[in-house]
Amino acid sequence: MTRSTLRYISANRPRPVANTCQRRSPMPRRPSPLDPSASPLALFGAELRFLRERAGLSQDQAGTKANYSGSHIGAVERAEDMPLRKFAERMDEVLDGSGILLRLWDGLLKRSVHPPWFDWPVHESAADLLRSFELALVYGLLQTEAYARALLHGDEHQVRARLARQEILQRTEPEPPYLACVLDESVLWREVGGPEVMREQLQHLVAAVSERISVQILPCGLHRGVNGSFVLATVDDRREVAYVETAARGITTGEPADLARLTKRFESIRSRALPVDQSLELITRTVKERWS
Repeated sequence: MTRSTLRYISANRPRPVANTCQRRSPMPRRPSPLDPSASPLALFGAELRFLRERAGLSQDQAGTKANYSGSHIGAVERAEDMPLRKFAERMDEVLDGSGILLRLWDGLLKRSVHPPWFDWPVHESAADLLRSFELALVYGLLQTEAYARALLHGDEHQVRARLARQEILQRTEPEPPYLACVLDESVLWREVGGPEVMREQLQHLVAAVSERISVQILPCGLHRGVNGSFVLATVDDRREVAYVETAARGITTGEPADLARLTKRFESIRSRALPVDQSLELITRTVKERWS
């Protein structure tokens, strides 16, 4: 075989095709765009993301440095979690923010933490399942106008805002959330607004029960270690977020450890609560014995 023939064969030999499926790493997902003008919390989240990306850190890497979970940092960036002041202070240190996050928190978010549910209606309206335990009062989505007005000392702006939140239970598109509400029995006996208001409120609880809404009563003395009310919201992608009431303020959290603890607590409480039919009988009996 001549050299010219060898050169021809070599030049025309099929080249091996690279296995792109093996060699190419998957393209990283682009983060969802943020709208800093949407709310003070959205502005805070946008600045947090800017500082983190400037530092060349992923959410998990930043979380490791600051002793927070990456999922919590992501939720704050997306304006889904309300951060505490110590979070802003710590992230400023880790991301070399020169105090910008702390100034934003003090200037914009401090007033939003109290009243506590500044960002909660966003999660509430996106939920397809709500699980609520109330230790002292009727859950906000099930309050009558008169009951809410008495609690809010006649502040009509706040009353309108609370009633507007209740519209998610009557919406048609998307479907309203399933609501599982457990009330401590003391709620039935704690006077708010007078006998007429209480009678109307308890009758409303009975009427509200449906295929999508359940109300159960936890008899007094049956709960253990329950020191406050809380709500768990599950959205359609199975992500969860919780709102927890404390003596000082309410906290919205998406921390996995918090969610796991609250889920166990809710199931423990519900396991001790009366079934729905017995709960409705107790509510009706309380109306007759206490508020008529």
